[in-house]
Amino acid sequence: MKDTEKFAGAKYVIKANFTVDGVVEKHDVIGAIFGQTEGLFPKEFELRELQKSGKIGRIDIKLKSAKDRTSGVIESPSSLDRAETALIAAAIETVDRVGPCDATIKIESITDVRSEKRAAIVARAKELMRNWVVKDGHEIEQLLGEVQRVDKKIKAVKYGRERLSASPDISRSKEIIVVEGRADVNNLIRSGIQGVIAMEGVKVPNTIKNLAKRKTVTAFLDGDRGGDLILQELLQVAPPAYVARAPWGKEVEELTTDEIKTALNNRHPPGEKPSEDAPKPAREPRAPRARREPERPKEPSPLLPIVEDLKGTLEAILLNGEGEQTGRMPVYELVEKLKESEGIQTVVFDGIVTGRLIDTAREKNVETIVGERVAEGVRVPRGIKVRSFRDLN
Repeated sequence: MKDTEKFAGAKYVIKANFTVDGVVEKHDVIGAIFGQTEGLFPKEFELRELQKSGKIGRIDIKLKSAKDRTSGVIESPSSLDRAETALIAAAIETVDRVGPCDATIKIESITDVRSEKRAAIVARAKELMRNWVVKDGHEIEQLLGEVQRVDKKIKAVKYGRERLSASPDISRSKEIIVVEGRADVNNLIRSGIQGVIAMEGVKVPNTIKNLAKRKTVTAFLDGDRGGDLILQELLQVAPPAYVARAPWGKEVEELTTDEIKTALNNRHPPGEKPSEDAPKPAREPRAPRARREPERPKEPSPLLPIVEDLKGTLEAILLNGEGEQTGRMPVYELVEKLKESEGIQTVVFDGIVTGRLIDTAREKNVETIVGERVAEGVRVPRGIKVRSFRDLN
C-alpha cells in the first residue's frame, strides 16, 4: 500500500526506528509514547488531544523480538504544519523506557506525503500527454483540461460552528452517518459513501446534536472500547436511529470498501442484536416493546413465511395488492424506496416500526406494516394495520 493511500488526509509522516532491551508488544510502545510525552506541552498540543482532533493520525507500530530484544519502526501521520510536526517528532524521541525496559527511539525521517502524490500526478500527466499527442494530435490546452478533470476528487469540507469534517452533501442528506474522526470521513468518501460527518472528539458537538433532531442518524464507530464510550455519549445527548460498528479490533478509517458496506448493511437500532456477521456492539438495554393487541389471529398469517425469511437480515420486502413481492432492500433504504414506489399494499421488514415510516406509508396508501417490533409511543392512524413479528406467530 502506498503512503498516499495509507496516510490519506495527512500532510506529513513521522518515521522512527526504536530498540527496547526486552520483549514488548505494540500497545506497550504506544502507551510509552503517550505516557512519556504527556505534560511536555499545553493540553491542546498533547498527543491524545491531537489525535482526538484528527491532527495526528493513528500511530502504526511494526516490531519483532529476538534474543530478549525488540526492534521496530514507528510511523505517525500528521496534519500539523512543518514546525509543529517537527516538535512532535522531537518529543517522541525523548521516550527512553517501554514498560520496565530501557528503550531508544531515533527519528529516521519526516516525509511530505503530498510530494509522492504530486510526483505521480506529474508523471501520469506527461504519459497522457505523450500518448494523446501521438494518437489524436490534441492541442496542449485540451490536454491540460483533461488532466485537470481527472484530478478532481470529492473532498471533505468543514461544517458547523465546530468546523467538523464532513462530506460536501451533509446539509442536503436526510440520513447521515456519524463517525469518530476526519480519517473515517475520508475513507467513507473514497468508498462512495456520502452524508458523513465526524465528531472529532469524545464529546458530542452541538452541530451533531442539532443534526440528530432533524435527520436519521447512523453512528458508525470503531470496533473497540473507545467506540463503546462514544456510543454511550451519543445515546445520552443525540440518540442515533441505528448503530454500525467496525469489526472488533479494527477502526473505520482502515476498513476496505467491502467491509464498510457490510458494516452498514448490518446496522441495527441501539439495543437490538445485530446479525451474526456484525461486529460486537456496546451493550445497551433493549428498548421496551410497544403495547400490542391482546388477540392473536386464529389462523396462521400468510405473511409468516416472509417474516421467517426476513428475521436477522435487517431487510425489507414490499408487496402489491396481489401479495406479489415487488422489491427487497436494506432497512435503511426502506423509507426512500417506499416514496418512489406505487401500488404497495404491505410492507414487511426486520426493524422497528417508526412514526416516520407510518407517515410515509399513509401517503402511499399502504394498508399493512409488519416490523420486528413497534416503537414505543407511535400513533397509528386509521386505515393502516401495524403488527410486530410476534403478533403473527
